[in-house]
Amino acid sequence: MRAGLLRATLTLLTGGVLAHALPLLLGPLLTRLYTPGDFGQYALLWAVSTNLAVVACARYDFALPLERTSPGAALLMALCARLLLTVTAASMLVAVVLFFRPGLALAWLLPAGVLAIGATQWLTLWATRAQRFGPLSAARLVYQGGSAVLQVLLGLLKVGPAGLLLGPIVAALGAVWLLAQPAPQGGWRRIWRQPLPRLRAMALRHRHFPLYNTPHAFMGALQDTLTLVLIAVWIGDAAAGFWALALRYLKAPSTLLGGALSQALYPQLVQTRSADQARALVRRTMLALTLLAAPLAALLLLWGPGLFAWAFGEQWGDTGALARGLALYIGLHFIASPLSVVTLAWHAQPWALRLSLIGQVVFFAGLAAGLHLGGLAGAAWGVSAAMAAYFLYYFRALAFWSDIPHESPV
Repeated sequence: MRAGLLRATLTLLTGGVLAHALPLLLGPLLTRLYTPGDFGQYALLWAVSTNLAVVACARYDFALPLERTSPGAALLMALCARLLLTVTAASMLVAVVLFFRPGLALAWLLPAGVLAIGATQWLTLWATRAQRFGPLSAARLVYQGGSAVLQVLLGLLKVGPAGLLLGPIVAALGAVWLLAQPAPQGGWRRIWRQPLPRLRAMALRHRHFPLYNTPHAFMGALQDTLTLVLIAVWIGDAAAGFWALALRYLKAPSTLLGGALSQALYPQLVQTRSADQARALVRRTMLALTLLAAPLAALLLLWGPGLFAWAFGEQWGDTGALARGLALYIGLHFIASPLSVVTLAWHAQPWALRLSLIGQVVFFAGLAAGLHLGGLAGAAWGVSAAMAAYFLYYFRALAFWSDIPHESPV
């Protein structure tokens, strides 16, 4: 990786390591304060909140690093703010529907979750545009680390599964406060007074984001939601809790490094001066991630069951079998996660959308076949086997991509 990308990634990792260390360290306490059923309810509602939040700005927030002028960025910020509030208001209807479903009485927290997650994502891209990696690192610490601390405190107060939801919501709002500086040109109040014709023009300028990246992101988040629904219906809420806990910890390294690296990689890719330079940057990044992913996957294959049983207690023993079955999938996901910004920088959203739809079909085919043949552990092995070919095709396509642009879209 280039020196600038490495420095930026290390800056983000400084706060990110502690941010993810806290949830990992507090995890054994959380599994003794909350039951698998509590985790199952929390995971499903948080997945629905995330599903709505990732598209709350119609992905116009991901266009911010491409907008070079301050007035243009301010217009884009105004557009994102209005869309976020609209989607948050609409999520209240979803909350009403879910509220009357068995086991989902906590759905009244759904709009708060959508607003918190959506605002964090939006303002993270605002800080990424300015390459303000110090505040980004601090915000990750507040969001990730603060979520776990608050979940523990609320668990000690016997709040029940509501504590698992309130923790990340409050922590996310704290991260939003950190990321909101500096304000867009003209201040935060002015973004509400932007004229509609100018907002429409900006929306048309970056229309490829809602047209292609929004369904891509929504389908990606929907995968987690439907997975939990399928497992809960097939086996029960406790099984959904096992799956949620396993993925929470197995994807932690990917979230830590992947989030930091993608935030640093995106502006670097936008600024490359030739197609060869862009491809070389992606290949170096891919190689470095592979060298990190291989020992992680080997660790899970060899000692996953024992590690999970020791860390979380005997009632969570089934998560160890999941860890072993998901080892290959987790290793490949670790490599793929930071590379999601490559197709954004290269304006390849239509291709990414088509491929992701194929990936959804492959994922659920493996999941359903595994559930049918081997229950929860079989589902893990089914997902790993099905997704291996998909990820390998994805990596090869990026490594040899030919149509690489070198200027912002107009």
